[in-house]
Amino acid sequence: MSSTVITNIAALVTNDPSLGDASPLGLIRDAALVIDGDRVSWIGESSKAPATDNRVDAGGRAVIPGFVDSHSHLIFAGDRTEEFNARMSGRGYSAGGIRTTVAATRAATDAELEANLVRYLTEALRQGTTTLETKSGYGLTVHDEERALRIAAAHTDEVTYLGAHIVSPDHADDPAAYVALVTGEMLDACAPHARWIDVFCEKGAFDGDQARAILTAGKAKGLHPRVHANQLSYGPGVQLAVELGAASADHCTHLTDADVDALANGDTVATLLPGAEFSTRAEWPDARRLLDAGVTVALSTDCNPGSSFTSSVPFCIALAVRDMRMTPDEALWSATAGGARALRRTDVGRLTPGAYADLAILDAPSHVHLAYRPGVPLVAEVWRRGRRVA
Repeated sequence: MSSTVITNIAALVTNDPSLGDASPLGLIRDAALVIDGDRVSWIGESSKAPATDNRVDAGGRAVIPGFVDSHSHLIFAGDRTEEFNARMSGRGYSAGGIRTTVAATRAATDAELEANLVRYLTEALRQGTTTLETKSGYGLTVHDEERALRIAAAHTDEVTYLGAHIVSPDHADDPAAYVALVTGEMLDACAPHARWIDVFCEKGAFDGDQARAILTAGKAKGLHPRVHANQLSYGPGVQLAVELGAASADHCTHLTDADVDALANGDTVATLLPGAEFSTRAEWPDARRLLDAGVTVALSTDCNPGSSFTSSVPFCIALAVRDMRMTPDEALWSATAGGARALRRTDVGRLTPGAYADLAILDAPSHVHLAYRPGVPLVAEVWRRGRRVA
C-alpha cells in the first residue's frame, strides 16, 4: 500500500477536540494529513509532514471529514413531482403519498431499483457524502422489502429494514395482521440483509405499542433499532427510542421537555432532517434547544421522493444554520461526527489516525463557507477509503 500526504491545507477539521484549537472540530490550521492505504496515519502542521510516496497540494483549501448521511430512503421508483408542485402551490393534493411510491417500486425491476440507488449514491458522493445509510419501506411485501434490502446491501454497509413505514395498502383494513407480517415472515426474510430496524411511530402510521413490538422483534433478530419519531406531532416515538436504546430518534420536531430530557440523559442521537421541513413548509426542529440541553445531534438529508428529495448535505447544513439556530461549527460536526454517532461508528466522521481516509476538499479556505455560500458547489474533491473518487 502506498502513502499519500495532503499538504497546504488552510484548515483541517479533525472532529477531535484533543487536537488543534481544542474545539469540538479539532481545527488545525496550515495542516497536512497522511494516508496509508485506506486509513489516516498522521495529521499535524504542514511543515512537519513526514515523507510519503505521493504528495497532493490542497492549495490553501479546507479539508473536512466526509459527510455521514445517517437517514435516507433511496430504494424506490417513480416520481412525485405533481405532489410537490401542488403542495408548493397551496393546493390540496391526494395522490396517495407514500402509497404512490409503493406502487411504482413494486412495479420496478431489480435492475431499475439498483440503477436508481447507484444514481443517488453517486450524486451524494460528488457532494462529499462518503458514508450513507438507506432504508427499505417502499415495498411493504415480503418479496419487495427483501429485494430492496438485498440491493441496498450490495452498495452500502448501513442498511435499515423499514417494513414499518406505513401499513401496507394490502392490509389497510387489518393493521394487526400487517404488524404480524412485519415482525414475522417479513423480518425473517429481511434481517440477513440489514443492520438496523426502523419504524414510523406517528399518527397514521404505527402507534407506540405497535412500534415497540416491531422494534423488539427486530432486536431479537440482531437488528439495532432506530425510530422515525415526533415528526408530525407530539407522540411516544422519542421516549420509546430512548427506552429501547435506539441509536437515533429521527426528525424530533415536536418535543416535550420530557422528550428533551430523555435524549439528554440517554445514548440516543437526535437526527434532524431539515430537507423535510423545507420541502413541506413544516415547523423547523429546534436544534438550539436540543444542543443547549446536551443532546447529541446529527444532521442528515432524509433523501426520499416525497418529502425531502435532496441528497445534498451542504444544503442541509445551510438550512440548519439559517433556520434551526445551529452555528456553522455545530452543523458541520452534526453532519459528520454526529452522523457517525447515529450509526454508532468510530471509524468515519473524523480525520484522526486510524480512521478511514474519507474526506472532502472544499473550494474555500474554511468549512464556514458551506453555510456562508449556500447553493454553491464547494466540494472540489472527495476521497473515500484513501482514494480520490470525485
